Amino acid sequence: MSRLPILMYHNVCQSENECNKLTVSVQKLERQFQYLKENNYKTFHFEELEKMKSIPQKSIVLTFDDVTENQLVYAVPLLEKYGLKASFFIPFSYIGKTDLWNENSEFPAEKIMTIEQLKKLNSDRIELGYHSYQHKKYSSLSTSEIQNDFIKSEEIIKQNDLKISAALAYPYGNYPKGSNEKVHFKKLLAENKIKFGLKIGNRPNRFPFKDNYEIKRIDIKGHDSLMTFRLKLKFGKLKLF
Repeated sequence: MSRLPILMYHNVCQSENECNKLTVSVQKLERQFQYLKENNYKTFHFEELEKMKSIPQKSIVLTFDDVTENQLVYAVPLLEKYGLKASFFIPFSYIGKTDLWNENSEFPAEKIMTIEQLKKLNSDRIELGYHSYQHKKYSSLSTSEIQNDFIKSEEIIKQNDLKISAALAYPYGNYPKGSNEKVHFKKLLAENKIKFGLKIGNRPNRFPFKDNYEIKRIDIKGHDSLMTFRLKLKFGKLKLF
C-alpha cells in the first residue's frame, strides 16, 4: 500500500491580508504548487484512481470545494502553469449565485462559478465532482432528504450536460456516524453511483483506500507556512499547528 495525501482547499485571495482559515493567498498557493512541481509530486483525478491498483511514489490529489469564482481567477491559472491536476466540487443549488450557506458567518460572500464558467474549464486539468445540492450536513438529513438532494443534483447535471465524476466531497466533511445510519448512508451513495466519498480526517490515506466512502482530506489553511504545508503533506495535521 502507498501513501496518498489528499489536500483540501476552499477560497483563494489576491493578498495575504485577506487570508482567513478558509482562504489561501495566491502567493502562498503558488509557493505550494511550485514545491509540489519541484519535488516531482504526481497529481491524479479520482476517475484515474478508480482504474488504478497502485500509485507512484509522491502521488497526491488536490481538491477545491465550492467552485468559487476566486478559484477560477487564481487557482486555475496556477494549475495550468505548474501542470497540476485538481478536483473541484460543486454545490449544485448555488451555481451562478453566492455561497449563501455562509450567510451568517464571519466570512465575506463569495461568488460561485456559472454553468458557462464550469463548462469552459480544461477537463484534462480539472475534474468536477459532487458537493451535494444544498450544502447541508448529511447527518442532519433523513434518507429521503439525502436522496432528494441527489435527484436535484442530477437534474442540474442533465439539464446542463455537465461531466461530473463519481466523487463526492461531504459538506463540512460531515456524514452520519451512527453504525446503522452509516450503513444506510453508504448504501444510498452506492445506489446513486457515487464511487468515492471524502470527509476530512486530516491524515494521508493508504491506497488502495480501506473504505472508498471514508477518504481523508488534509485541510490547508490560509495561515499555513510553507514548512507547515510540507509537514501536512507528510503527516497530516499535527497538534503543533
